[in-house]
Amino acid sequence: MIGRRRSIASPRRGPGLVGTMARTAVIAGTATATSRAVSGAMDGAAQAAQEQQLANAAALQSQLELEQLKAQMAAMQTQSAIATPPAAPAAPAAPAGTDLMTQLQQLVQMKEMGALTDAEFQLAKAKLLGS
Repeated sequence: MIGRRRSIASPRRGPGLVGTMARTAVIAGTATATSRAVSGAMDGAAQAAQEQQLANAAALQSQLELEQLKAQMAAMQTQSAIATPPAAPAAPAAPAGTDLMTQLQQLVQMKEMGALTDAEFQLAKAKLLGS
């Protein structure tokens, strides 16, 4: 055995350089995929929360607008009740022609201002004309 030399090398332990690089690549890819999945889930939850907040804000705005419309309607009804003249007693005879014209013009003005409805205007006009 003179010609053969025995090498004193330690036996290889572990997968070697290529195996270690492959394992590192797999772990890094798995970590990246997991990170993206978690991030996507968080983004979805945040987006859902934001949409819920927008829906709540829109509902609140609609409710406020409805309350304002109710208040305006109540004010208009009160104003209409105040502005509506009490039923005038039937005039026995129509006064002079100019006075009748003045009263008709006043009725038209009240109707145009919105103080009288069409039905109230027709009723008052009929009373003035005696029909």
